[in-house]
Amino acid sequence: MLAFPASVMLPHLGRLFIILGAVLLAVGLWLTFAPHISLGKLGRLPGDIHIKRDNFTFYFPLTTCILISVLLTLFFSILSRK
Repeated sequence: MLAFPASVMLPHLGRLFIILGAVLLAVGLWLTFAPHISLGKLGRLPGDIHIKRDNFTFYFPLTTCILISVLLTLFFSILSRK
């Protein structure tokens, strides 16, 4: 196992804790205010798969997953730039 000096690891560890704190804050705010916020058609976009039969329902939000993936990729690529 490689040992890194504290001067190399601490800034990265601090940045990680700041990012994790921001994510936890966002999740906490979301859980607190989610019943009062409407995101419109998110989760019911064209391309989302919804199959309903007599006693069976299958739902897979394919387009919503792709949209969220693109947005998170853009967010983290902007965040990782120096």
